Amino acid sequence: MDNRHFHDLLLNYIQEPKAEIRKGIETQLWDQYGQTVTIMVVDMSGFTRLSREHGIVHYLSMVRRMQLTSRPIVESYRGRIVRFEADNAYACFEYPDDAVRAAVALNLAMEAANIITPDELDIKLSCGIDHGKCLIPSQDDFFGAPVNNTSKLGEDLGEPGQILVTDHAMSLIEETYPFESEILSLEAGGEMMAVHTIKYSRSQK
Repeated sequence: MDNRHFHDLLLNYIQEPKAEIRKGIETQLWDQYGQTVTIMVVDMSGFTRLSREHGIVHYLSMVRRMQLTSRPIVESYRGRIVRFEADNAYACFEYPDDAVRAAVALNLAMEAANIITPDELDIKLSCGIDHGKCLIPSQDDFFGAPVNNTSKLGEDLGEPGQILVTDHAMSLIEETYPFESEILSLEAGGEMMAVHTIKYSRSQK
Protein backbone atom coordinates (compact mmCIF):
# COMPACT_ATOMS: atom_id res chain seq x y z
CA MET A 1 0.00 0.00 0.00
CA ASP A 2 1.13 3.57 -0.71
CA ASN A 3 1.44 5.17 2.71
CA ARG A 4 2.49 8.52 1.22
CA HIS A 5 -0.68 8.70 -0.87
CA PHE A 6 -2.74 8.06 2.28
CA HIS A 7 -1.15 10.98 4.09
CA ASP A 8 -1.48 13.23 1.03
CA LEU A 9 -5.22 12.55 1.00
CA LEU A 10 -5.44 13.42 4.70
CA LEU A 11 -3.64 16.69 4.03
CA ASN A 12 -5.98 17.46 1.13
CA TYR A 13 -8.92 16.80 3.42
CA ILE A 14 -7.79 19.19 6.17
CA GLN A 15 -6.97 21.93 3.64
CA GLU A 16 -10.25 21.66 1.72
CA PRO A 17 -12.87 24.28 2.77
CA LYS A 18 -15.81 22.69 0.91
CA ALA A 19 -17.65 20.02 2.86
CA GLU A 20 -18.81 18.10 -0.21
CA ILE A 21 -15.23 17.76 -1.49
CA ARG A 22 -14.03 16.66 1.95
CA LYS A 23 -16.74 14.01 1.88
CA GLY A 24 -15.43 12.79 -1.46
CA ILE A 25 -11.89 12.55 -0.08
CA GLU A 26 -13.17 10.62 2.93
CA THR A 27 -14.98 8.21 0.62
CA GLN A 28 -11.81 7.77 -1.42
CA LEU A 29 -9.80 6.98 1.71
CA TRP A 30 -12.26 4.30 2.82
CA ASP A 31 -12.51 2.84 -0.69
CA GLN A 32 -8.73 2.55 -1.05
CA TYR A 33 -7.64 1.76 2.50
CA GLY A 34 -10.70 0.44 4.33
CA GLN A 35 -10.76 -3.18 5.50
CA THR A 36 -13.04 -5.05 7.88
CA VAL A 37 -10.80 -6.89 10.34
CA THR A 38 -10.46 -8.05 13.93
CA ILE A 39 -8.05 -6.06 16.09
CA MET A 40 -6.30 -7.34 19.20
CA VAL A 41 -4.30 -5.17 21.59
CA VAL A 42 -2.13 -6.83 24.23
CA ASP A 43 -0.84 -4.89 27.23
CA MET A 44 1.71 -5.91 29.86
CA SER A 45 0.70 -5.17 33.44
CA GLY A 46 2.77 -3.38 36.05
CA PHE A 47 5.10 -1.13 34.03
CA THR A 48 5.32 1.67 36.61
CA ARG A 49 5.75 -0.59 39.63
CA LEU A 50 8.29 -2.93 38.05
CA SER A 51 10.34 -0.11 36.54
CA ARG A 52 10.42 1.68 39.87
CA GLU A 53 11.37 -1.43 41.85
CA HIS A 54 13.77 -3.13 39.44
CA GLY A 55 14.77 -0.54 36.82
CA ILE A 56 13.99 -0.03 33.16
CA VAL A 57 16.43 -2.73 31.92
CA HIS A 58 14.54 -5.32 33.97
CA TYR A 59 11.23 -4.33 32.43
CA LEU A 60 12.57 -3.97 28.88
CA SER A 61 13.87 -7.54 29.07
CA MET A 62 10.34 -8.66 29.92
CA VAL A 63 8.95 -6.64 27.01
CA ARG A 64 11.38 -8.40 24.68
CA ARG A 65 10.25 -11.82 25.94
CA MET A 66 6.63 -10.82 25.38
CA GLN A 67 7.43 -9.77 21.81
CA LEU A 68 9.27 -12.99 20.97
CA THR A 69 6.43 -15.06 22.41
CA SER A 70 3.60 -13.07 20.82
CA ARG A 71 4.58 -13.10 17.16
CA PRO A 72 4.63 -16.90 16.52
CA ILE A 73 1.43 -17.41 18.52
CA VAL A 74 -0.43 -14.67 16.62
CA GLU A 75 0.81 -16.04 13.29
CA SER A 76 -0.18 -19.59 14.21
CA TYR A 77 -3.80 -18.37 14.49
CA ARG A 78 -3.73 -16.69 11.06
CA GLY A 79 -3.02 -13.23 12.42
CA ARG A 80 -0.16 -10.82 12.04
CA ILE A 81 1.61 -8.44 14.37
CA VAL A 82 1.05 -4.91 13.07
CA ARG A 83 3.51 -3.35 15.48
CA PHE A 84 5.00 -3.43 18.95
CA GLU A 85 4.78 -0.17 20.84
CA ALA A 86 6.33 0.16 24.31
CA ASP A 87 4.86 -2.78 26.28
CA ASN A 88 1.93 -3.28 23.88
CA ALA A 89 1.39 -5.58 20.92
CA TYR A 90 -1.06 -4.64 18.16
CA ALA A 91 -2.32 -7.52 16.01
CA CYS A 92 -4.76 -7.97 13.13
CA PHE A 93 -6.90 -11.01 12.25
CA GLU A 94 -9.58 -11.76 9.71
CA TYR A 95 -11.96 -13.34 12.20
CA PRO A 96 -12.70 -12.73 15.92
CA ASP A 97 -12.50 -16.41 16.89
CA ASP A 98 -8.88 -16.58 15.70
CA ALA A 99 -8.06 -13.52 17.79
CA VAL A 100 -9.65 -14.98 20.92
CA ARG A 101 -7.84 -18.29 20.45
CA ALA A 102 -4.55 -16.42 20.03
CA ALA A 103 -5.23 -14.37 23.17
CA VAL A 104 -5.96 -17.52 25.17
CA ALA A 105 -2.84 -19.26 23.83
CA LEU A 106 -0.71 -16.22 24.60
CA ASN A 107 -1.94 -15.96 28.18
CA LEU A 108 -1.44 -19.68 28.76
CA ALA A 109 2.07 -19.48 27.31
CA MET A 110 2.92 -16.67 29.70
CA GLU A 111 1.43 -18.55 32.64
CA ALA A 112 3.54 -21.60 31.77
CA ALA A 113 6.72 -19.52 31.48
CA ASN A 114 5.98 -17.78 34.77
CA ILE A 115 6.20 -21.12 36.59
CA ILE A 116 9.95 -21.27 36.00
CA THR A 117 10.80 -17.57 36.40
CA PRO A 118 11.23 -15.56 39.60
CA ASP A 119 8.11 -13.61 40.60
CA GLU A 120 9.71 -10.32 39.60
CA LEU A 121 10.10 -11.61 36.01
CA ASP A 122 6.57 -12.96 35.65
CA ILE A 123 4.67 -11.51 32.68
CA LYS A 124 0.93 -10.92 32.96
CA LEU A 125 -1.13 -9.69 30.05
CA SER A 126 -4.52 -8.15 29.37
CA CYS A 127 -6.07 -8.34 25.90
CA GLY A 128 -8.77 -6.34 24.12
CA ILE A 129 -10.50 -7.56 20.94
CA ASP A 130 -12.95 -5.85 18.56
CA HIS A 131 -14.08 -6.29 14.95
CA GLY A 132 -14.95 -3.64 12.39
CA LYS A 133 -13.82 -1.42 9.55
CA CYS A 134 -10.40 0.20 9.81
CA LEU A 135 -8.16 2.33 7.64
CA ILE A 136 -5.00 0.33 6.93
CA PRO A 137 -2.52 2.43 4.94
CA SER A 138 0.43 0.09 5.48
CA GLN A 139 1.42 -3.23 7.03
CA ASP A 140 2.54 -1.51 10.24
CA ASP A 141 -0.33 0.86 10.97
CA PHE A 142 -4.11 1.00 11.25
CA PHE A 143 -6.78 3.44 12.40
CA GLY A 144 -10.44 3.22 13.35
CA ALA A 145 -12.98 2.69 16.10
CA PRO A 146 -11.98 -0.99 16.61
CA VAL A 147 -8.40 0.11 17.29
CA ASN A 148 -9.59 2.67 19.83
CA ASN A 149 -11.93 0.17 21.49
CA THR A 150 -9.31 -2.55 21.82
CA SER A 151 -6.75 -0.10 23.17
CA LYS A 152 -9.23 0.98 25.82
CA LEU A 153 -10.06 -2.64 26.72
CA GLY A 154 -6.52 -4.01 26.67
CA GLU A 155 -4.65 -1.08 28.19
CA ASP A 156 -7.11 0.66 30.50
CA LEU A 157 -9.91 -1.70 31.51
CA GLY A 158 -8.44 -5.18 31.32
CA GLU A 159 -7.01 -6.81 34.43
CA PRO A 160 -3.98 -9.13 34.39
CA GLY A 161 -4.88 -12.35 32.60
CA GLN A 162 -8.17 -10.95 31.32
CA ILE A 163 -9.38 -11.15 27.71
CA LEU A 164 -12.10 -8.59 26.94
CA VAL A 165 -14.10 -8.87 23.72
CA THR A 166 -16.65 -6.33 22.47
CA ASP A 167 -20.24 -7.47 22.18
CA HIS A 168 -20.09 -6.99 18.39
CA ALA A 169 -17.00 -9.17 17.96
CA MET A 170 -18.48 -11.83 20.23
CA SER A 171 -21.68 -11.93 18.18
CA LEU A 172 -19.63 -13.05 15.16
CA ILE A 173 -18.18 -16.08 16.90
CA GLU A 174 -19.85 -19.41 16.19
CA GLU A 175 -21.89 -21.11 18.90
CA THR A 176 -19.58 -24.13 18.72
CA TYR A 177 -16.74 -22.01 20.08
CA PRO A 178 -15.08 -23.92 22.96
CA PHE A 179 -14.69 -21.05 25.44
CA GLU A 180 -17.34 -19.71 27.77
CA SER A 181 -17.66 -15.99 28.42
CA GLU A 182 -19.25 -13.70 30.95
CA ILE A 183 -20.78 -10.40 29.90
CA LEU A 184 -19.69 -7.29 31.78
CA SER A 185 -20.72 -3.66 31.69
CA LEU A 186 -17.66 -1.39 31.84
CA GLU A 187 -17.34 2.37 31.67
CA ALA A 188 -15.30 3.64 28.71
CA GLY A 189 -15.06 7.34 27.89
CA GLY A 190 -17.98 8.21 30.14
CA GLU A 191 -20.25 5.61 28.53
CA MET A 192 -21.13 2.09 29.58
CA MET A 193 -19.82 -0.59 27.24
CA ALA A 194 -21.00 -4.22 27.05
CA VAL A 195 -18.01 -6.56 26.80
CA HIS A 196 -17.35 -10.26 27.28
CA THR A 197 -14.58 -11.67 29.44
CA ILE A 198 -13.33 -15.02 28.17
CA LYS A 199 -13.12 -17.91 30.64
CA TYR A 200 -10.24 -20.23 29.92
CA SER A 201 -8.05 -22.77 31.69
CA ARG A 202 -5.03 -24.93 30.86
CA SER A 203 -7.30 -27.84 29.94
CA GLN A 204 -8.96 -25.87 27.13
CA LYS A 205 -7.52 -25.54 23.62
